[in-house]
Amino acid sequence: MSSQKVIVEAMVEGGKASGGPPIGPALGPTGVNIFQVVTKINEVTQPFSGLKVPVKIVVNPDTKEFEVEVGTPPTSALILKEIGQEKGSGEPNTAIIGNLTVDQLKTIAMAKEPSLSAVTMKSAVMTVAGTCVSMGVTIEDMSAKEFQAEVREGKWDSQLEGLLREA
Repeated sequence: MSSQKVIVEAMVEGGKASGGPPIGPALGPTGVNIFQVVTKINEVTQPFSGLKVPVKIVVNPDTKEFEVEVGTPPTSALILKEIGQEKGSGEPNTAIIGNLTVDQLKTIAMAKEPSLSAVTMKSAVMTVAGTCVSMGVTIEDMSAKEFQAEVREGKWDSQLEGLLREA
């Protein structure tokens, strides 16, 4: 009779997980080697250095085997990394904290691809631009709403053509 797998979910900074809270105390009762788990988390989250990423640790308490699944960082975290800021604007309509290019928007859209419902690059970029609105981030030196209006009018179609993935 095998026991249930234990699932622990946490937000960690890429490559910088530790055996302290929230991971250590949650895994302690499972009997798994916490050092091995943390080492694995840091290995798989290294590409997201400087960003908070969701991780899911699935442990089999009987065999002490585990697997680590990495989610994608929140869109806002990817935007902040691109513009080199720590946090979004407290007053997004008046205090602008940075500007993104269309290419940077496309990079963020590609990183978020697994979790976006968008199929085309154009719709994915519109989703990312929507997050920019609430963060005080401009796009191509115009407000995110102005940029979205231009995208709807087709002014950016040549840069945004193509599928993000097959439907």
